[in-house]
Amino acid sequence: MTRLSRRALLTAPLASTAFAQRPKRPNILFAISDDQSFAHTGAAGDVTVRTPTFDRIAAEGVRFSHAYCSSPSCTPSRSTILTGQHCFRLGEAANLWSSLDARHAVYPDLLEEAGYRVGFARKGWGPGEATALGRKRNPAGDRYSDFETFYSQKARDQPFCFWFGSHDPHRPYQRGSGLQAGLRLDDVRVPAFLPDAPEIRSDLLDYYAEIERFDSDLGRILSFLEERDELDQTLVVVTSDNGMPFPRAKTNLYDYGARLPLAVRWPERVRGGRVIDDFVSFADFAPTFLAAAGLEPPPETSGRSFLDLLESAEQGRVDPARDHVVLARERHTLRREGRVGYPMRAIRTWEHLYIRNLAPERAPAGDAPRFGDCDGGPSKDYILARRESPAVRPYFDLAFGKRPAEELYDHAYATEQTQNVAERSAYAQVKRSLADRLDAQLRTLEDPRILGRPFSWDDQPYYGRGG
Repeated sequence: MTRLSRRALLTAPLASTAFAQRPKRPNILFAISDDQSFAHTGAAGDVTVRTPTFDRIAAEGVRFSHAYCSSPSCTPSRSTILTGQHCFRLGEAANLWSSLDARHAVYPDLLEEAGYRVGFARKGWGPGEATALGRKRNPAGDRYSDFETFYSQKARDQPFCFWFGSHDPHRPYQRGSGLQAGLRLDDVRVPAFLPDAPEIRSDLLDYYAEIERFDSDLGRILSFLEERDELDQTLVVVTSDNGMPFPRAKTNLYDYGARLPLAVRWPERVRGGRVIDDFVSFADFAPTFLAAAGLEPPPETSGRSFLDLLESAEQGRVDPARDHVVLARERHTLRREGRVGYPMRAIRTWEHLYIRNLAPERAPAGDAPRFGDCDGGPSKDYILARRESPAVRPYFDLAFGKRPAEELYDHAYATEQTQNVAERSAYAQVKRSLADRLDAQLRTLEDPRILGRPFSWDDQPYYGRGG
């Protein structure tokens, strides 16, 4: 999309008037952690991790209990956030360590053209080559050393849009850092897909310690804005890009890979103290930010604004149409023979998760012995070292074993998605219905795979080292 056509998206009064003369528009602060699952905040009920900043935003704003990334991998997740399009619509940007073609409009550019000061600190879009396909900068905007420097360079009364992208809690971790931070092994709730062992619990504490550091860093930005009487005029959104970097979580379409924390605070227009259970996709972020600024999204946007949910003053299930999300994955790393990915599509509803593994002959976590599509660390090491143990073998199979072409999980009795019921006769009709619904949604979203003209994701450049 050219800059001229992007400007056509703005309303005429906004396009022709200096920003200082326009009606007051909110600042937008988007804070994103790196590899944090939905369950790991105090507001979500975790009794171990300490997240006072997230909890404050949730208490004074809205917490969304069912927010899902488009793909549980850094680059495609962030590409979806910035464009408002599901990852499979973005060509090579559905892969890790890729590039995002300049023809795909991103909300920071659109807001900048409307008078906003835009920028980011730490991890913006990526990882990948931001300028490989026609862009002049990172899709998240210009890079700054920190929020304070960014803020000092904006004009007085100019609204801002800032992306605070932490590197926490991405691996590697300093072993024992969670214990050193005062967290307790006995307090950890180990997910059902991981063995309950001291090594696993300690690894989880180290992960928690980095979540706490992100939360503290965000708290300092909020304090900075509060001291300048800007916080209540700021739409604050805090989330993560994909799930925890543990076996069967990150890079997987199960909830611990694709379901993320999300809290939003904007007291000028959003009544606080609510939890909304409607499904929200990360494709919905860009149209929401544009709507808050009074702008229309580009016509190719596949997400839709959830500003109506924020302003509704309702809680629980609000919009009957938001009863599902569509999930996807293409190539993450190059850890399989032939440098190929592990393509998947899925639909998540209130009752079920249906997954279609499009190349079930491949290893979902990468080829043995490295299983390199799963991040390294003590939990992975523990499972691999004990894979022949009867007590640990089921966990190895869940994380590293090959999977059938279809998976189905019923949340009535298996909330952490460890019992695949796809082949049980009692679920035959449910499986057919979800498969048909997934196909229909993918056609509507123009997924190249369902349309019979798949993009050659496995043939695209990989800009990372090794893979």
